[in-house]
Amino acid sequence: METFLILIGSLIGAFVLLNIYARVKMKNTPQVVDHKDILTLSDKNFTQQTKGKVVLVDFWAAWCAPCRMMAPVLNDVAGDLTGNQRVGKINIEQQKLLVNQFKVRSIPTLILFSNGKEVKRFVGIKQKEFLIKEIQEVSI
Repeated sequence: METFLILIGSLIGAFVLLNIYARVKMKNTPQVVDHKDILTLSDKNFTQQTKGKVVLVDFWAAWCAPCRMMAPVLNDVAGDLTGNQRVGKINIEQQKLLVNQFKVRSIPTLILFSNGKEVKRFVGIKQKEFLIKEIQEVSI
């Protein structure tokens, strides 16, 4: 019984240490400069910037570690898109009107728009290949 308790205590301790390490690593994820083709969207330019295009919009915040982890992925996606396909970003701290309009409750939230209308929604970290595939499907 004593060996069992020591084993359980060790597992719990290891889990706690791993959790602390992961949190520290996520908080220290550096902010990445946006790709030149990423649209910075606001309530003033949203309609004009999404009209006639397929736009993957990232709802993010500077304090959000998973959002910072998504930034390089979105830069890669933006660099690979052609034609009327774009990536846009909305800072939830600055654009509360759009956050409420699209009922964004957690971040990162990625919404795919076609001609200004929501087509698909993804929450959390996604891979480049997945996002490109989803954009291509909507663009057909």
